[in-house]
Amino acid sequence: MSARDVILVTGGAGFIGSHFARAAYEADSEVIVLDDLSGALGWPQLPDGIARVRGDVAEREFITDVIKGRGVTSIVHFAGKICVGESVKNPALYYESNVTCALALLDSVRESGLRKFLFSSTAAVYGIPDITPIRETAPQRPVNPYGATKLAVEHALASYGSAYGITWGALRYFNAAGAHPDGTLCEDHEPETHLIPLAIDASLKRKPPLTIFGSDYKTRDGSAIRDYIHVCDLASAHLAALDALDTGRSIGALNLGTGRGYTVLEVIQAAHDLGIQVPHAFGPRRDGDPVSLIASADRAAIVLGWKPVRSDLPTILEDTLRSRAL
Repeated sequence: MSARDVILVTGGAGFIGSHFARAAYEADSEVIVLDDLSGALGWPQLPDGIARVRGDVAEREFITDVIKGRGVTSIVHFAGKICVGESVKNPALYYESNVTCALALLDSVRESGLRKFLFSSTAAVYGIPDITPIRETAPQRPVNPYGATKLAVEHALASYGSAYGITWGALRYFNAAGAHPDGTLCEDHEPETHLIPLAIDASLKRKPPLTIFGSDYKTRDGSAIRDYIHVCDLASAHLAALDALDTGRSIGALNLGTGRGYTVLEVIQAAHDLGIQVPHAFGPRRDGDPVSLIASADRAAIVLGWKPVRSDLPTILEDTLRSRAL
């Protein structure tokens, strides 16, 4: 990042946004977290030096005032809706929150003369992959409105970059997991839909036994395979991406994952090996769930000089347990 970058982090009260905000602050950037708190239970535990602003990314005059008034040099856009099932039931909400609001934010960026924009995207843009590990050149055929809305914003970024000179990147996460090692930041969704926090909560008897959706996939043990990436590794990738954008050139879309996958039952066994007992039962497959989602993160390694360092399964599980047991 450039000297004393001033970063506006939209959705910075959320799981990944809060981890990135802390990492950027600790890397000596000035950080402003913007969130309407609609998807959070309150402000997370962030250092006092991080500014907190409550507001809506779609309020163009307000956002323009924040950008100009605080001397923002970069935007990292995490704000939006993230639940696949909800997106199927209520696509209007997802197109409004993920597309309409993002376009309003991009127009504020354009009108402010800002040029660096980093977008939180997802592996859901690929839909059901033909081949794994998945490369960025794989067909993008999202099977739900969540993935479709993220892909729509990626297309908008490419157009805004060409027409208005905005340098941009879109980071496609695979399965974000883990928590800050000191336990102060964690995954805190309501309702929670992600495997690892649900497994930990079941082990702590905070939630019912874990439901494993599908036992008849053509995998090592019949359960689906996913590529789990530690949230702190995601945060470090965003820092590297901002550095890459300092060259004045867009980096496009990049996968963030580990290149290896674990079945659901392997996650439960890894928890058991750590002394974490996860009560569980099998349920039917969910519509649209791919058999396997594993990233090829080769391009991120080349473009960003980045590789994950905390994304082994025991570390992810231990960090998650620590954060939820506090």
